[in-house]
Amino acid sequence: MRSLWYLIVLFVGTMFYGLTCIVARYLGVRRVPGGVYDWAQRNYGRTLLRAAGVQVAVEGGDHIAPGAPEIIASNHTSFFDILAFLAYLPVDPKFVAKKELFRIPVFGGAIHAAGHVRIDRQNIKEAFSAYAEATTRILEEKLHILVYPEGTRTRTGELLPFKKGPFVLAISCQCPVVPTYVHGAFSILPKGRVLVRPHPIRVLLGDPIPTAGMTYEDRDRLAAAVRSAMEALKARAEAAGD
Repeated sequence: MRSLWYLIVLFVGTMFYGLTCIVARYLGVRRVPGGVYDWAQRNYGRTLLRAAGVQVAVEGGDHIAPGAPEIIASNHTSFFDILAFLAYLPVDPKFVAKKELFRIPVFGGAIHAAGHVRIDRQNIKEAFSAYAEATTRILEEKLHILVYPEGTRTRTGELLPFKKGPFVLAISCQCPVVPTYVHGAFSILPKGRVLVRPHPIRVLLGDPIPTAGMTYEDRDRLAAAVRSAMEALKARAEAAGD
């Protein structure tokens, strides 16, 4: 019954909050911090988490600077880690999302309206163009961009190898990277499963890693530093147990 209720709320919530964003964009409503788009995505996340019976705790939220641009780099295990970020981060994040998500009816139009960044991983030229556009927006709008360095959801719960793109983006905008680890989301809805299993989520945010003065040649060093920090957060979460 829990899974059926979640799926019903997923459909209704996507339609309601998604269409709210699409209509707002059609009417020319501008994106401003705390405005209708941020309101919609935050309430969308909280509504679905409640429907699934999932509680979220955020640790280290003070590592995020609300008035300054930042890159938040996290592991990716489930759709539910996305919902946790939308619902409970102390800022309203924008995701770097694969182009396929923008093709989903209503949902794709909503994330486009809300200002999330579309990227085509198969087209290197378009990918770098998207990162260049994102860099401008990050600095001008003081955005908090959430990236998944693994590039896709893990099927095992373990960290996958990192892609270089997110670190090129961080260096391009000279923004600090906040290493983040989400614990518990994998147990709720692993990749390939439909039925949800309620489980608490912990979002652990670490100390920001500065990129000031770094160049393109430093991307591997930055990736290694972020991965090391994420592994330390993972170990801390696992030591505390479920």
